Amino acid sequence: MHLSTLDWSFIAAFFILSLVIGLVVSKRAGKSASEYFLSGRSMPWWLLGFSMVATTFSADTPNLVTDIVRKNGVSGNWQWWAFLLTGMLTVFVYAKLWRRSGVLTDLEFYELRYSGKAAAFLRGFRAIYLGVFFNVMIMATVSLAAIKIGGVLLGLSPIQTILIASIVTVIYTSLGGLTGVIWTDFFQFIVAMIGVTWAAIVVVNLPQVGGLSNLLTHPNVAPKLSVLPDFNDMSALLPFLIMPLAIQWWSVWYPGAEPGGGGYIAQRMLSAKNETHAIGATLFFNFVHYALRPWPWILVALASLIVFPDLASLKTAFPNLPDNVINDDLAYPAMMTFLPSGLLGLIVAALIAAYMSTIATHLNWGSSYVVNDFYKRFIKPEASEKEQVNVGRLTTVVLMFFSALLALALTNALQAFNILLQIGAGTGLIFILRWFWWRINAWSEISAMIISFAAAVFFELIAPKMNLDIAPHLKLVSGVAITTLGWVIVTLLTQPTADATLLKFYKLIKPHATGWQAVIRPAIAKGELREAEVVAGKLPLELVCMFTGCFLVYGALFGIGFLVYGEMGKAAIGFAVVVIATWILSRSWSQVKGQS
Repeated sequence: MHLSTLDWSFIAAFFILSLVIGLVVSKRAGKSASEYFLSGRSMPWWLLGFSMVATTFSADTPNLVTDIVRKNGVSGNWQWWAFLLTGMLTVFVYAKLWRRSGVLTDLEFYELRYSGKAAAFLRGFRAIYLGVFFNVMIMATVSLAAIKIGGVLLGLSPIQTILIASIVTVIYTSLGGLTGVIWTDFFQFIVAMIGVTWAAIVVVNLPQVGGLSNLLTHPNVAPKLSVLPDFNDMSALLPFLIMPLAIQWWSVWYPGAEPGGGGYIAQRMLSAKNETHAIGATLFFNFVHYALRPWPWILVALASLIVFPDLASLKTAFPNLPDNVINDDLAYPAMMTFLPSGLLGLIVAALIAAYMSTIATHLNWGSSYVVNDFYKRFIKPEASEKEQVNVGRLTTVVLMFFSALLALALTNALQAFNILLQIGAGTGLIFILRWFWWRINAWSEISAMIISFAAAVFFELIAPKMNLDIAPHLKLVSGVAITTLGWVIVTLLTQPTADATLLKFYKLIKPHATGWQAVIRPAIAKGELREAEVVAGKLPLELVCMFTGCFLVYGALFGIGFLVYGEMGKAAIGFAVVVIATWILSRSWSQVKGQS
């Protein structure tokens, strides 16, 4: 594949602008750890919303969606569409609580909410477990997509791709901190959305595909079009719709869709100007992420079923690629090879943008854990602001190096997606309840982490060696059941968090009072808490807004889909749902928004 001078011009301009942004904000980012990791807590909702969306639009996302559609049809996307529920829960319940906490990272929360050596251990361990090991796994899956894109579109070897893609990202991320990441995210998201949307239009109208009407009626495509699984086929209905909506969304920890918010989503909320901006950012993110972005990817995935109907056809088209790289997720970059000069350069720049925005966020987020929650907390508490920034920059380079090495060992995006889900199975309920139930303690989280990891090792590594063929959805529900039962038992058998810590947390966060009565009543009796400080909260209304927000986004998602399918009646129903849900939320906004 040969790119024209125009193509290379697009790519070069993109790299140069990304570097310029990092250099421009580097002086500000180096002032303090708060500036480097949280942009001085001064970011507006719209910029943070774009940053969240750009981060979740990684280079592996189109590949993952293509993998899902080719294997399981459009309805297979419920595996990630179901995470909208936890996203909307974060919008209307947790965004204001996170911003109210005032922590630098979400791991600092542990010593705000829990007490004693267990809390300190939990914070330090998760700083390394999530910030290094888990984070490296995530970045490796994104780098795997970059390897496939580089191999198909540019003819690069895996090592060449990783070196080229990571160097610029490491430079602007280490220099500019979160501010550099957020502003480049904004620019990169615009480039990426223009590129993938334009590419989808061109791909659908390729001679091999024959336009939208031929695509939708083609025998390879027609069975894949339904947005819902066949309700008469439990083998599809259970894993692709019932399980994600009934269990997965609240029980699984997954980056960008953590129950109760967390990770880089929490980092963005913590960097917002105030609570209202934190809520606005997460609402904007969830709408764009779930409603606006999927269809360009889905259309390309469906078109690929005509051009590359099976893995053999992909292997024939790209004989120089290693066998372990040939999988259904390769079909997305394969379809990009049909793009004309100019647009090909733009889509390559768009995919590079998707890669860089995700990697940049994970590098900054992971280094914030290492610096704030391990180095400063346990190694050198007296570390100066400048030293913390320098350690953060060094950590950025190290994380990129190890993620690049791991990327060379993975084979496909869906494989990694399922492994990550299994590792986090059963831990999600803790992240939801720890704000609202006083009895959860540090040992609850420690035990959940250990049990879920052990269950994942058994299901993914040991069970196959024992010739146990367990379906992925059964692995997930088993992991959730085992982990949840385990951490609940541990919670009830261990001592609760110290009273002073619980009371301090309640006064600062002001969560819904129902689950904190065991703390509130004794504190009032001792005169440590005044009746006026007890706020009942608006949790019922917030939950109503959460589900209303889900209807709004799903209405838009399927309204757009049915419009693409030419089913105008169904599209009209979807958009009517959007209008009604928007009206309900606008009427409730003044009561659920945070403090400005």
